Amino acid sequence: MTSRKVVTFENIKVACKNCSLATLCLPMGLTPDDVERLDGIIKRGRPYHRGDHLYRGGDKFHSLRVITSGSVKTYSPNEDGGEQVLGFHLPGELIGLDAIQDDNHTCSAIALETTAVCEIPFSQLESLSCIMPSLQHQMYRLLSREIGQETEMLTLLGKKSAEERLATFLLSFSERFKQRGFSASDFFLSMSRHEIGNYLGLAVETVSRLFTRFQDENLLHVERKHVQLLDIPRLYDIVQGTDSAKSSQSRI
Repeated sequence: MTSRKVVTFENIKVACKNCSLATLCLPMGLTPDDVERLDGIIKRGRPYHRGDHLYRGGDKFHSLRVITSGSVKTYSPNEDGGEQVLGFHLPGELIGLDAIQDDNHTCSAIALETTAVCEIPFSQLESLSCIMPSLQHQMYRLLSREIGQETEMLTLLGKKSAEERLATFLLSFSERFKQRGFSASDFFLSMSRHEIGNYLGLAVETVSRLFTRFQDENLLHVERKHVQLLDIPRLYDIVQGTDSAKSSQSRI
């Protein structure tokens, strides 16, 4: 089993210029002086524990948050009193962008494991953006990425089969972990099967059945939340609808 990087309070309080996630979040493309100015407004508190809310739907919007370790689930209530999972967020990713328009959070964010964040007061970020064109450009880039991810999710739920949805989900995490310096084929998923099913629009039984089938077909090995992808090229074939086993999807 692959060991995970250990995060302590001391090593999460890292200045932007020394942060290993700088190429994934706001400091990307900024000059050293601009990074120093951005770092001057960032707040770094103690980590959240699993189940702690970073914010709840309806809360007044004050800050954007960049995850520096751990993982976060965003969700909103649905009509039957449950929840609709909106996304799973990893280190280097920005959350809270949905609240900019109405000045209130439209969804809730909860830690899936011990999680640390950088908190960026939005009013101060706006002021800096006005005098730092590179920071403004980076904000536009992050907003564009957010829109692109929402579009991809709508396509995923609207057109793809159950097995294509799960394969897409796994490959998304594979690529995101790779970007952060972790293994692309050996990682932990911090969310439950139920949460995965909720996000993908699938029954939890279907998710469990697909994990079992993928394992039987030597596409992956899974032990609780530890996943090893054994055949990434074939997972891409499934996503593209070119895998020879796709015809078996009708059994799902």
